[in-house]
Amino acid sequence: MGHEFELPQEALVEATPEEVWGAISTGPGIDSWFMGTSEVTGGVVRTAFGGGTMEPSRVTVAQEPHRFGHASDTGADGRFVAYEFLIEGRGRGSTMVRMVTSGFLPGDDWADEYDAMSGGLSLFFATLVEYLTHFRGGHSTPVAEFGPPVSDWPRAWEILYGELGGSSPGDKVRLDVAGLPTIEGVVYHRGDQTLGVRAPDALYRFMQGFHGPMIASHHVFGDAGDQGPAWRAWLERLYS
Repeated sequence: MGHEFELPQEALVEATPEEVWGAISTGPGIDSWFMGTSEVTGGVVRTAFGGGTMEPSRVTVAQEPHRFGHASDTGADGRFVAYEFLIEGRGRGSTMVRMVTSGFLPGDDWADEYDAMSGGLSLFFATLVEYLTHFRGGHSTPVAEFGPPVSDWPRAWEILYGELGGSSPGDKVRLDVAGLPTIEGVVYHRGDQTLGVRAPDALYRFMQGFHGPMIASHHVFGDAGDQGPAWRAWLERLYS
């Protein structure tokens, strides 16, 4: 059993088509809003996240600066994921960007996987919009850390919201992580399994791992240093 899916998302951003193109078709651009680290070489998009490497995604269309797409190979079970971006310039330096994610999820648990995937994609697209609005042209250092396994997700999110002092889009929040400067920002996205916070120099994101832990998946602009150990200790403090 399995299921085909298609998830379209679009937004009008205050960026030029060329700036959008740089964000969605280059490794440093993708690093600033997607997850982990990516490189685009030889017609292939390769992404590493959480110590592992995702399936390579082959470029299927590249019409600069209007259309870019890439897709994984189809597995023996029919699994594949494809991404397509359509970029349309509007007046006064604004651009309509549309991202369509499609594919096939095999197995009896495809619905659970789809819920997790669609929630993550909503967060990633919201992060792309924030990046193009507030950090366009900049390059971030991705930070990805995994907490202990979570057995009670409603409680896990309550703990996180309490640490932040807010959780609704537009809420001003504050977070103290030992070893790092105090973080002050605003919530830019909240989903059932995700939360995004924009600070002056970073985009901080929290995700419910699929059958796993709370994940911190951040994008830090400027001199990030090595923030991984601090976030790992923070997650362990909250969820051990």
